[in-house]
Amino acid sequence: MSAIPKHKMTMEEYIEFDKNNEGRWEYFDGEVIDMAGGSLNHNKIASNISRIIGNKLEEKGCMALPGDMRLKVPKALPYRYPDVVVACGEPIIEKIQGQEMLVNPLLIVEVLSASTKAYDFDLKFRAYQSIESFREYLLVAQDRPQVTQYVRQPDGQWLRRDIEGMESVVKFASVDCELTFSEIYRLVKFPPTESVIRPV
Repeated sequence: MSAIPKHKMTMEEYIEFDKNNEGRWEYFDGEVIDMAGGSLNHNKIASNISRIIGNKLEEKGCMALPGDMRLKVPKALPYRYPDVVVACGEPIIEKIQGQEMLVNPLLIVEVLSASTKAYDFDLKFRAYQSIESFREYLLVAQDRPQVTQYVRQPDGQWLRRDIEGMESVVKFASVDCELTFSEIYRLVKFPPTESVIRPV
């Protein structure tokens, strides 16, 4: 794998770099960022969600695609790499310099990490909203059982719901499916919570 280039790249240079290197690389105003190397918990959660949603939606004309599927994002060209993306019906694919990009996602899932949490909640979410078919966004914590769900309303606003606790269930609005937290966090070991020392 090549090192991250130190000079600013054109979009065309980035696509060629991404095409010829392993891993997931995203493009930000000339800078190339390595999106690979997530923690074990991050990878377990993304794998759980992709596999279980995919199984549940298999006979409903939908598919769940893992984190190496490029997603065309009009406000963050050329593409992004979400952790999980769900499309229903015939997937629409466009190509740019030979790289395939999915155009019509309904549901996008990001597993949060300390380094990307603020970006996933703000800039990346706003960029994703430029995708016409996009209807639902799921942000999944990896250090505790917590999920934030955004659902696009008919007026274009996004309704937020925060869900916590291992007994919880996520009911999706964009696809006919639900996930229990025990499915999302299967085999995930959370870091110990810091004990609070109270004065005597």
